[in-house]
Amino acid sequence: MAEDPNNEEATEAPAEPAPPEEAAQPADGASRKELRVRARAAAASRRPARTPEERHEERQAERRRKAQARRVERRRARAKARERSGQAQVTPPREHGPGRQKTRQGVVVSDKADKTITVRIDVARRHRRYEKIVRTSNTLHAHDEQNDAHIGDTVIVRECRPLSRSKRWRLVQVVERAQ
Repeated sequence: MAEDPNNEEATEAPAEPAPPEEAAQPADGASRKELRVRARAAAASRRPARTPEERHEERQAERRRKAQARRVERRRARAKARERSGQAQVTPPREHGPGRQKTRQGVVVSDKADKTITVRIDVARRHRRYEKIVRTSNTLHAHDEQNDAHIGDTVIVRECRPLSRSKRWRLVQVVERAQ
């Protein structure tokens, strides 16, 4: 039988690795990606064979090393944040807890309903990652027994038992009257 000349070339090409000069200039119509794949395959064939247990142990060691580096970096970032804020690990007093009601300060946006006001609570906080000031607001309905507050007033409201389907807050005081 006659041997196919293409078959011989196919078996000889992968056996010898491409020199570095060929990696810079694509030869025999191969793209740079194909040359990179060939170079990696040649490098993989030169590495000693490892058992799955050895590979697993190597991965575990790498994970331990990376975890340690992450811990160090997090400690450094926390210390830097504490230094920046000028406080040394002081926990702020809790606003509410079991038996303590929340209080909010906001602006009255509606007083049309009888004994009810709608209060807009504006919140400005710094984004944890991007450190940009993010402004949000939410509205809530509060009970105003004497119809004391009017549109534009700054008021303090306190959490209470449900008074209706939407009212769970009551007016504590009017801080500033609208002009």
